[in-house]
Amino acid sequence: MTSARVAELIALPLADLRDRARVPFAVVADQAAVLEHFAQSLIAELERPGPVRLILPVGPVRQYAAVVEECNRRGISWRNVTVFQMDEFCDWQGRPVPLDHPLSFEGYMRRELYGRLRQELRPLEENLHFPHPFRPDEISEAIAQGGVDACFGGIGYHGHVAFNEPPLSRWCRIGVDELRESLTRVVVLGSDSILVQSINCAGGSAAAIPPMAVTLGMRDILASRRLRLYCAGGERHRTVFRITLAGDVMVEYPSTLVQGHPGALVITDETTARPVHVGLA
Repeated sequence: MTSARVAELIALPLADLRDRARVPFAVVADQAAVLEHFAQSLIAELERPGPVRLILPVGPVRQYAAVVEECNRRGISWRNVTVFQMDEFCDWQGRPVPLDHPLSFEGYMRRELYGRLRQELRPLEENLHFPHPFRPDEISEAIAQGGVDACFGGIGYHGHVAFNEPPLSRWCRIGVDELRESLTRVVVLGSDSILVQSINCAGGSAAAIPPMAVTLGMRDILASRRLRLYCAGGERHRTVFRITLAGDVMVEYPSTLVQGHPGALVITDETTARPVHVGLA
């Protein structure tokens, strides 16, 4: 995708973007409304009859407090819910960070989501699946037993979904089809991901961010029946939002692989959806 085409795409009025988008999208008022959409969409999945199978992220996370509150108030049970966690941080040796680490995704979900539900509403332990760097195929095998009804996630600054970072190297070239079929694996985080995570989670201290992660691959994510991706980072997400919807499908922005998914929806806020005008502030 040329620089000129990117420049044209990011400057498009929103109405023209709608005409060119290859993924349905919704624009809500602000970031609080994005999180409310996430919470209510998740609750709608929980209320479907029969067993429910979900892929859930840690990031964004603030929607989970609202989910817990409504589930506890209305008695919405997770007993028939199976959850596959998208990813997890690993240390520099590729080992998962401990559950008590302040950035542990599994630790967060156990404390702030499952642990805050009323006891009788909590999911069964055997229905909680976390990707592990030493057993990468284990979670995909569990997914294959019944598929995934809905996958929720965010879109990263460079279009990563889960920690499917753009696989860029001067030594080898990964094609779109290879990325589309990627499996659960350990990845080294890109510099931009570490930078953004440090701003969001550590006051700008990049040294506090684990440098590796284990992530579900794009194959399992794209196989989900419904796919809900949230893009509400404001200024830093305005370009990736537009490239995801209407850019070329490319490994440089893995989120473009959702184009053509029959159950995909991207949700953003009015600020993030605005056209980009390049210039000094």
